[in-house]
Amino acid sequence: MTFVHLAKLCVGADSPADLERWIASRWGGGTATHVTRMWPRRADEILAGGSLYWVFKGVMSARQRIIGLDQVTGEDGINRCAIRLDPTLVRVMAVPRRPFQGWRYLSADDAPPDLPAGRETEESLPPAIAAALAEMGLR
Repeated sequence: MTFVHLAKLCVGADSPADLERWIASRWGGGTATHVTRMWPRRADEILAGGSLYWVFKGVMSARQRIIGLDQVTGEDGINRCAIRLDPTLVRVMAVPRRPFQGWRYLSADDAPPDLPAGRETEESLPPAIAAALAEMGLR
């Protein structure tokens, strides 16, 4: 079976480093969870090896491996999908993305590659510069 990823705007964190700090403070190294309104129709493909690719200020630049999907019920009684994520944030080559709502499917072929060994801990470029370089094909 082939697998598929999800892409989502990261709200509340301006960079992968911001998200890493939030993950550490919220889950202390344990499994992270992101709750979304909709249940993915392609759940089997996501669970076959997919990741959640985060978009920061118009630039996709990090991912977390998806390790499970759970149904949760909100305080309003509405069922939602809790996406269980590996707490490790993996930096990827910067790719510009236009704003969108919710999440989008991302094929394995269209997903940006992980940064090469030794570059994964580098500070991220400012989003405008990363987007400009990605548009020129320079990553």
